[in-house]
Amino acid sequence: MSKPKFVISCPIDTYSGYGSRSRDVVKAIIELDKYDVTILPQRWGSTPKGFIDDNPEWGFLKTHINPNPQLTEKPDIWCQITVPNEFQPVGKYNIGITAGIETTIAPAEWVEGCQRMDLILGSSQHTIDVLRNSKFEKRDKNTQQLVSKIEWTKDGEVLFEGINTDLYKPDNSPCKVDFNIKESFAYLFVGHWMPGNIGEDRKNVGLMIKAFFETFKNKSKSPALILKTSTASTSCMDREELLKRIRSIKSTVKANKLPNVYLLHGDFTDEEMNSIYNHKKIKAMVNLTKGEGFGRPLLEFSLTNKPIITTNWSGHIDYLNPEFTTLLPGNLTKVHQSAANKMLLPEAEWFSVDTGSVGAYLKNMFENYKPYAEKGKRQGYQSRTNFSFDKMKEKIDSILDSKLPEFPKQVGLTLPKLKKVDNKTNSKPKLPKLQLPKLKKIEV
Repeated sequence: MSKPKFVISCPIDTYSGYGSRSRDVVKAIIELDKYDVTILPQRWGSTPKGFIDDNPEWGFLKTHINPNPQLTEKPDIWCQITVPNEFQPVGKYNIGITAGIETTIAPAEWVEGCQRMDLILGSSQHTIDVLRNSKFEKRDKNTQQLVSKIEWTKDGEVLFEGINTDLYKPDNSPCKVDFNIKESFAYLFVGHWMPGNIGEDRKNVGLMIKAFFETFKNKSKSPALILKTSTASTSCMDREELLKRIRSIKSTVKANKLPNVYLLHGDFTDEEMNSIYNHKKIKAMVNLTKGEGFGRPLLEFSLTNKPIITTNWSGHIDYLNPEFTTLLPGNLTKVHQSAANKMLLPEAEWFSVDTGSVGAYLKNMFENYKPYAEKGKRQGYQSRTNFSFDKMKEKIDSILDSKLPEFPKQVGLTLPKLKKVDNKTNSKPKLPKLQLPKLKKIEV
């Protein structure tokens, strides 16, 4: 009996957050062994490709990849893992998977994209809520009469981004990445440094660096800040641009002595990233993000049992427990023009952290680490228990079982068995011996 044809369009082979999401979702669906899975690989902006070749453990995906973008038939299930404005209904049943939006309003094109699909799977409750609450009106340009409403009314569920707990975990072995810092205590940030003035870029990298300098300036003993970041690529030009930005922020802080900020730049494997997370001098992760659809590095890092300082808004609060994590206060503010684009609308809002709290908690954790470390262990246990890849696979299995319709199934035709005929060369069929009646003798 044939399985439903499940075609998935996604950036499966890219070094990107959506690439990681795609590989995990596709792997889970393949392992369910309920569907005939085909992958249509896509690009993801300017992020590099070639992840599968560089990571042989993902080589099994190649047998499912169809390099031809043209489908020869309508699939039973069509799935796209991307931003919602790209969603198009191609199959008999259509699924869109997205991390969604980091602000309070999704663009109208995204809402229209969601409405084109039968089911939307968002990475977080924040994603689903913002897409559901973003509503628009189309009006006639001349008369201003209402033409139609733009809103998402179709089915939606949260499908969190489950992490491989066999890969991301506590590890005391020597770090696989060769970097040396003189400090015994370092904060780690992982994420892109995006457009925007200081305090306005989405990951809030500029403000984080300035707050770190201000908090520990002129101290006889201070921690380090390690930035695993890039603007768009891993090129030398990208690295020089980052160093220029760091020096520019440093020049605005008046002090006789400033703490060290280190830059980690380049592509790293998952194993190398876990090794960095576990580096004995890296004691905590800090991220002053203004908004997340999910915030994958925060979940990955939590599995090392180390503490986290981040903001109390958007996708990551689905899995970061406020009892075990330092979630900083703040308020919602408009997206600044320096960061706004066609996805981050200037009329939307996102989170601006309370700057006084940033310095207070950075300083307190550095001076009083033990209670934070204990909470980090509890967060690690919660992350492993509830947000693993296996738990995600269970959830997507449950969602698909409850949402997918019954598809017509091909039934094989069973023919009766025929008696074997001997066709050997020159062989003759044996005829039954003819029994003739005995004739009575007649005398003449």
